[in-house]
Amino acid sequence: MSFSPLTALAEYLAGEFDNSSQAIADPAWYVHLRMWQRPVSLFSEDSFALFAEQANVLKLDQPYRQRIMRLQRHPEADAIQVQYYMPKDPDALKCAGQKPALLNTLTADQLNLLPGCILSVTHQEISPNSYKFTATAPPEARCCFSYSGNIIQVSLGFEATNNEFYSYDKGIDPEGKATWGAIMGPYRYTKRNQL
Repeated sequence: MSFSPLTALAEYLAGEFDNSSQAIADPAWYVHLRMWQRPVSLFSEDSFALFAEQANVLKLDQPYRQRIMRLQRHPEADAIQVQYYMPKDPDALKCAGQKPALLNTLTADQLNLLPGCILSVTHQEISPNSYKFTATAPPEARCCFSYSGNIIQVSLGFEATNNEFYSYDKGIDPEGKATWGAIMGPYRYTKRNQL
């Protein structure tokens, strides 16, 4: 695909990130995390896909929140959407952010589509071929999935530029209250390596 906002978003999201400045400045609210978002060869006929996971920097061998982000043009609008998928066997991909060879045999049938876990992406050109992306859930979307026998609800969202990724993801309890994640504002990641 030629350069476009979609290819720019895929490039901006791919990388190894951390939030060290934020974690040092406000350790009571922000755990020091490392996050990997690696391109994977899935849905390449019409999309870009990334495998994502994160870990506390003190426990890099215990990553969590393995997911696939599928970036594509919205089928009914001139816009971009992000559809999330969950690996059927997350343990099989544990540490794939650090060991990308684990992703070489990943196929679409090893994933569960998360129908309500979708974001609409808008972009603003901040200079020629340089963008700021904002991803928000449509008003009717409800992102839920099963994990360890429990139904988990998550509120998703992010902002991305060439070197920064702000995550607004939060866990939501049955009463609709945020219980973990970006409760006091986004996790502010800086890209350390392009992947």
